[in-house]
Amino acid sequence: MTTLGNIGIASSTIAFNTDVPAAVAAAAEVEDLGFSTLWLPGGQGNNISLVEQVVRGTGSLLVANGILSVDQVPAAEVAATYAALAADHPGRYLAGLGGAHGANPLGTLGAYLDELDAAQPAVPAPGRVLAALGPAMLRLARDRAAGAYPFLVTPQYVTDARAVLGPDRTLAVLVTVIPERDPAAARGAARESIRFLTTVPGYVRNLARMGFTTDDVADLSDRLIDQVTVWGEVETIGKRVAEYLSAGADQVVVQVNDATGGEPESTWWRRLADVLLH
Repeated sequence: MTTLGNIGIASSTIAFNTDVPAAVAAAAEVEDLGFSTLWLPGGQGNNISLVEQVVRGTGSLLVANGILSVDQVPAAEVAATYAALAADHPGRYLAGLGGAHGANPLGTLGAYLDELDAAQPAVPAPGRVLAALGPAMLRLARDRAAGAYPFLVTPQYVTDARAVLGPDRTLAVLVTVIPERDPAAARGAARESIRFLTTVPGYVRNLARMGFTTDDVADLSDRLIDQVTVWGEVETIGKRVAEYLSAGADQVVVQVNDATGGEPESTWWRRLADVLLH
């Protein structure tokens, strides 16, 4: 079982910063604050080269892709990065994989994992995690990876996913955090940040599995927003994050929404560290 620590940080600010020294410095700040894992969102791009820079520019921080699209990033690139870091920074890179689209996403991802298995050296199952949502993908994550990295889910989903994965697989859950006390402002920011995902079939199906109605998804109802995102003052955020851990998550990955009143993302890392890490 891959050990991540209870709280990680996901940062698009770092992941897509073209100023590499600035990105590495920000990653070092995440480490200095006590967060154990930094997840670098990938989306439809390819920022795998940044992983090596961040690992080499920090002391002990575990760096994960969250996620690399297997439709966009060749398996050979993942294998080469893993091999380079395993040589002198073993255990500090976790390849987060997903983004398989088309008629047979399970087959596409399975074939990609076959390539990683066949690489010289291989990227072993404990060195990779899958952006799994549905039962079939969770089973693939159980059988061929360290575990799963779902997003836009409830604590009850976490309990159900843990039952599929079993006790010996890692479950890291990405949660959007909006540090805003006003309900209307917080929900509005949350809606803007996740709206595009309600057009992605896999997310729509998973929201339905969690009991949300077609209207909930179409309107991004308050009920949906309040269950799949976290908002409020920092103490409230801490309590909500704890719900995911109690439900069976090994790690909650905090992604601070950019509607934070113009304050730098790092300001909220510091405030959240006081609540989540101490």
